[in-house]
Amino acid sequence: MLDKLTAIEAKYSQIEARLAAPETYGDPAQVARLNQEQAELQPLVDTFRTYQRTLEARDQAQALLSDPEMKELAQEEYRQALEGLERLEKELQILLLPKDPNDNKNVIMEIRAGVGGEEAALFAHSLYRMYTMYAEARRWKLEVDSASETELGGLKEISFTIEGQGAYSRLKFESGVHRVQRVPETESGGRIHTSTATVAVLPEMETADVQLNPADIEMQVFRSSGAGGQHVNKTSSAVRLIHRPTGTVVECQQERSQFQNRDKAMRILASRLYEAEQEKISSEFTAERRSQVGSGMRNERIRTYNFPQGRVTDHRIGLTLYKIDSVMDGALDEIIDALAANHQAELLKEQG
Repeated sequence: MLDKLTAIEAKYSQIEARLAAPETYGDPAQVARLNQEQAELQPLVDTFRTYQRTLEARDQAQALLSDPEMKELAQEEYRQALEGLERLEKELQILLLPKDPNDNKNVIMEIRAGVGGEEAALFAHSLYRMYTMYAEARRWKLEVDSASETELGGLKEISFTIEGQGAYSRLKFESGVHRVQRVPETESGGRIHTSTATVAVLPEMETADVQLNPADIEMQVFRSSGAGGQHVNKTSSAVRLIHRPTGTVVECQQERSQFQNRDKAMRILASRLYEAEQEKISSEFTAERRSQVGSGMRNERIRTYNFPQGRVTDHRIGLTLYKIDSVMDGALDEIIDALAANHQAELLKEQG
């Protein structure tokens, strides 16, 4: 591990030198690429340098153990150094884990009402509100791509894009079936109902990242049915793309112009096709995806939101929080942090 870390530190130093070189200034693309590489390596290099300083402190303390006058102080410093080295070694192991290449990408999220009729659609809207508030708290930008609403304000389905640093790295754990247990607003008898909604999280891909043959794509235009006043009623700005080889259909109707809607729809189509290809080439990924998203039935759940008991339970890691109101208001970090830590532990276990 030390040889690998030393090589990474040397690479980091080379990047620093190139960024400081006057000839680099004239190439903005190269500067941006080097800054990105530097930012990715910095947490690992900073931790490694702290590890090296702690090693030196341990050795110095060890050398003083034979000095009767310094022995007591040296023993305490030696103990602290050993504890620090143990902690830093674990941090370095995690930082050396293979990175998901999509972690820094924006995400396309799709929420669909599952089992439960109108209550499922209202729950889908609650989930959309939850992710909206989480995005706001992290200062991410959220844009709705398409939505199908019910008369009571629920959502049959909604697709939206979240742009922000590390968005996919945080939200990828949200894919799956979410179950709610509560007394519906539409229920006069006060009985608790169980409903579901499915959440899919896709890394936003550029069309250049996926092979798309224009001849395979049929484009249809239609008038938007969403908000937007008279403008959307008078112009056919909404776009529907049909990918003939796979039958994948994508709609985008939130932008003012047909061009903008087509551009966004193409990115969504690329993201869906990328995900489909990843599932195809990785049977492991396919099995995981199927276990997460499933068909929306009540027993295929990753998380339960129980309103009468005020609890949220993530079934993948057995975590239960009795703070449902704050979670529904977007306080998801405690759950996501626990899921990320569990994911890291699984990767460490796989590496043996």
